[in-house]
Amino acid sequence: MISGEVRRWEILNGLAPESVCQGAGVNYNQEEGAYVLTSFGWRFVFYTKKCSIVSIEPEGEVLLSRYGDFFRLSSLWYLTNAQNIPFTNELLHPQDLREGQLFYRGSHVLPLHKLANVYGNNKEGFLKKGQMLGGSILTYGDCSIGISPFPRIYMALILWLQDDEFPARADLLFDKSCERQLPVDIAWSTAMMSILMMFP
Repeated sequence: MISGEVRRWEILNGLAPESVCQGAGVNYNQEEGAYVLTSFGWRFVFYTKKCSIVSIEPEGEVLLSRYGDFFRLSSLWYLTNAQNIPFTNELLHPQDLREGQLFYRGSHVLPLHKLANVYGNNKEGFLKKGQMLGGSILTYGDCSIGISPFPRIYMALILWLQDDEFPARADLLFDKSCERQLPVDIAWSTAMMSILMMFP
């Protein structure tokens, strides 16, 4: 367990469960000392004393195994930081978030071009995969999906299909409220995890 995760568990253990539940939109099992968080439509149990996370649905195991480095720290940050505030319904490019230039530096560049290549002429596949992640169909671009990696974090993934003139293109937008929920590096980790989950 990396030091950042250890510190987040320590903070989570010190918070009042009522405060965490109200802020993060999660449930708490007092008997087990565990929070239940929904991510991409799947439920995860956070056992605070054991500092462990368990997926209730088998499909959610991919977040703990293949994308665990992104999920563990992002979800713990979310639990300890989220506020009970509504979505603004104002969608922003990552670069327009406070300190959003992080998204465009070196290894932090999101793999949206790879996502576009995978679904370049497969609108149905893109929408089906998004719906498998608990997403809802939107009307941006040639096709788009709205997903919530965490209850109070909302983003839109947009695809422009390839045609005779232009290659396929994909984009990601955050609800502006994300700025108040997560620091920019954790927002980046959450975005990266969400894009990777869209791959077949």
